[in-house]
Amino acid sequence: MRLPIVPILIMAIFCVAIDCYILRISKSRCFSRVPSKIQAWTAGLLYLMVGVAMCLPYRSGDDAMLRTIMWLLFSFFSVYAAKFLFVVFDLIASLPKLFNRKRFRWLSVAGAVGAVVLFLAMWWGAIVNRYRIQIREFDIPVENLPEAFDGMRIVQFSDLHTGTFGTDTAFVSQLVDRINSLNGDVIVFTGDIVNRHSQELVYHLAPLSRLDAPHGVYSIMGNHDYGDYSVWPSEEAKAEDVAKLEAMQRSIGWKLLLNESDCLYADGDSIVIIGVENIGDPPFKVYGSLKDSYDSLADPTVKILLTHNPAHWSQEIAGSKDKKIDLTLSGHTHAMQMEVGGISPACFRYDTWGGLYNDSEGSHPLYVNIGVGTVGMPMRLGATPEITVLTLRKKK
Repeated sequence: MRLPIVPILIMAIFCVAIDCYILRISKSRCFSRVPSKIQAWTAGLLYLMVGVAMCLPYRSGDDAMLRTIMWLLFSFFSVYAAKFLFVVFDLIASLPKLFNRKRFRWLSVAGAVGAVVLFLAMWWGAIVNRYRIQIREFDIPVENLPEAFDGMRIVQFSDLHTGTFGTDTAFVSQLVDRINSLNGDVIVFTGDIVNRHSQELVYHLAPLSRLDAPHGVYSIMGNHDYGDYSVWPSEEAKAEDVAKLEAMQRSIGWKLLLNESDCLYADGDSIVIIGVENIGDPPFKVYGSLKDSYDSLADPTVKILLTHNPAHWSQEIAGSKDKKIDLTLSGHTHAMQMEVGGISPACFRYDTWGGLYNDSEGSHPLYVNIGVGTVGMPMRLGATPEITVLTLRKKK
C-alpha cells in the first residue's frame, strides 16, 4: 500500500507540536509531575497505536482488519481533535502575555471543557448517533406529471457500506423496517452498498430482501462497488467479484440499473427511472454514461435519474437545455459524517453535499441523501443516517 508520505509527515509534525505544547504547560502550570507524565505516556501509546494501524494492510486484509484499522485511527483522531481545540483556546488565552499581562485563565478552562465535550461528542457519534435514523420528507413539483403519479412517494436511501457492520445485521434490519413503514410507492438505493467487495453484502441479504414497495426497489452502483478499494490477483478476479455483487442485488428482487432505464406504469400513464453507473469528479473513476442510459433525454417523458455522485449533476445536468431530467437523486457525500447547525465540512468539497438543490432555471432539481452507513471514521457527528421521502406533485 502506497501511503501519502507528505501529508502523513505534516500530520505527524502537527501532532508532535501539540503534544510538546501540552507537555510544556503541564510542567510549568502543575505542581505535580503526574499530569506531565500522563501526557507523555498517553501520547507515546497513541503514536504506537496509530503506527500499528498504518502498518496493517487495509487493502489486502480482511474485513475485520479494516474495521480494526478504522477504530484505531478514529480513537487517535478523537484525542487529537480534542487536544487541538484546547491548544487553540490556550494560545489565544496566552496572547495578553505578549503585552506583559496575565493569561486569560478562564479561556484556558473553557478550552479544556470544550476539548472534553468534543471528545465525548465524537464517541457519542460513534456509539449512538450513527444508528439514529432520521426521516426527511419533501414535496417535488414536476411539470407535466401524469395524474396517476401525482402524490407518488419515492423512498431513497444511500451509502449503506455494509462492510462497516460486519456480520451484525441489527442496524440493517432496523433500517429495512423503517423504510417499509413509510409506505413508499417505489424504493431507490443510490449506491455504495459495500466498502470493497461483494462478500460484505452476503450477511445482509436476508434483511435487505424484505424491502417492499408496489413499484419495486431500484438500485445503482457507487464508487465503492467496483472493487477499486481492494487488492485483486487479476482484473478478471475483480470483474468476477463485481458481477457477484450485481447478481446479489438482483437475487433479492432489486432492479439494478447499469446505464439503463425502466418505466413505471399506472392507469395507462408512465414515468421513467434512469440509473447510471458511477460518474463523478476525480479521483473517482467514471463507469457510467447518461447517453447510453436513455435514448432521448430531451423528450417530454417525466424522468427520474439515479446517479451516485452529485458532481455528475453539476457537470452534465444543471442548466442543461437538451436534457429533461425532472429529478436527480444522489448520495456519496455522507456530509462527511459531520454536520452541526446545517453546516458541514463537505461544503468545501461539494457545492451540493446534502439536501434539496436546483439549478438557476429551477428546472433540474437534485436531492443529495447523506447516507445511512459510515466509511473511514465510524462516526456521525450530526449528519444522522437519512431516509428520504420525496413526494411527486403535479406542478400548477
